[in-house]
Amino acid sequence: MKTLFKFAAVAALSVGLTAFAAKEGKEVSLTGEAKCAKCALHKSDECQNVIEVKKGEKTTVYYLKGKASDKFHGDICKGPKDVALKGEVSEVDGKKWIAVSEIKTVEKAK
Repeated sequence: MKTLFKFAAVAALSVGLTAFAAKEGKEVSLTGEAKCAKCALHKSDECQNVIEVKKGEKTTVYYLKGKASDKFHGDICKGPKDVALKGEVSEVDGKKWIAVSEIKTVEKAK
């Protein structure tokens, strides 16, 4: 009986960890204000694309990486832009990162 209980506990834990990993690596679509972490936010020693996403009173900063993001940096280093993007989310050292697959400027809803 104890062996069966241990097996069930390990199986449940494995399923839970697998679900968490799949959720973190899932592709998401976000809209927000893209800016440079160095020039606009003063949170980096080097230029780095970020997007600030607001939901109600809460603002979440996602750091952007990948070729699509790198090509877009010239558009936001001189000033923030409203953007829509797609990419996979991960978290490293307490920072949320998105491997950007697509990014484009959008008109801000009034």
